Amino acid sequence: MARTTEEEQKRRRRKKLLKGLMLSGAAIGLPALANALVARRSRQLEAPVWGRTRRYAWSGGEISYQILGEGDPVVLLHSFGPGHDSEEWHAVAEMLSQGHQVYALDLLGWGLSARPSLTYDGELYIQLISDFLGDIVGQPATVVAAGLSAAYAVQVAIDQPEAIRALALVTPLGVDHHGDEPDLKDALVYGLLRMPIIGTSALNLYTSRTAIQAYLKREIYAAPERVDGALVEHHHDSSHQPGGHSALAAYLCGYLNHTVRDVLSRIAVPLWIAWGSRATSPPIEAADLWIRQVPEAELEVFRETGNLPHAERSARFCQRLERFLSSLPNSVVSH
Repeated sequence: MARTTEEEQKRRRRKKLLKGLMLSGAAIGLPALANALVARRSRQLEAPVWGRTRRYAWSGGEISYQILGEGDPVVLLHSFGPGHDSEEWHAVAEMLSQGHQVYALDLLGWGLSARPSLTYDGELYIQLISDFLGDIVGQPATVVAAGLSAAYAVQVAIDQPEAIRALALVTPLGVDHHGDEPDLKDALVYGLLRMPIIGTSALNLYTSRTAIQAYLKREIYAAPERVDGALVEHHHDSSHQPGGHSALAAYLCGYLNHTVRDVLSRIAVPLWIAWGSRATSPPIEAADLWIRQVPEAELEVFRETGNLPHAERSARFCQRLERFLSSLPNSVVSH
């Protein structure tokens, strides 16, 4: 059933993208004009007002991140989708900073980080996370990762266990969902999305305010009333920064997928898993696949939340996460 749900979401997403591509290809002149109008009207993404903004001169492009608090390091990795970035961790980061040094990244191609025109894939992000932990954090850290970032964090923990003290994964992908290689249909859509006029037009339609609002209400948040105007505007602005379509197209077409189903049992660090009871990608039923591979992992289910329980129920999420952090050997317990 979980697999069927993912396939249905993939089919619906591909249908929407193809519809946008057909509309864009119907008259080249009008899409070009519309794209220029969208670019002109797009607002620059404002720097976060929480934490201290820092820049990491990574080899693949400059990375923007927030740092706040003192204590044991905790690194927060955001999920992927139209307009996703570190802002989803805003409330959690501030709460955790009372007893930890918190790092919240905008991954390459998202948020305020550089958005180079390159071929984005899972290996790129795995290398980025590994380098950030070594170059910036400089000591074993607890990595808290949502969605597909969870699969990357698991891979780093297996490849470099000395860099990660513990893992906290939120509605993680990479076992039964978002673990497959792109197929020929994905490759076709991806090639069209990378075309300057037609692809840009299709992604502009996909990331319009109306489309983003529907996406957040249908696929991300359990309670539609949590999707307010400010949230929609942030996702819209973040989606329309210069160069912002490259990473999104790669994600939508499966090029960021990374499977950990064959290596998950090799995790040698403490593991905590959080899941929204009304999550859609993947649904709560998929949690059993993770627990079966790592039976010693702790599973926390957050009622009446969707894919991002940390954004919907930040205080409760932090309370449960802090309990896990305080149980780690030699941890600094916040007061």
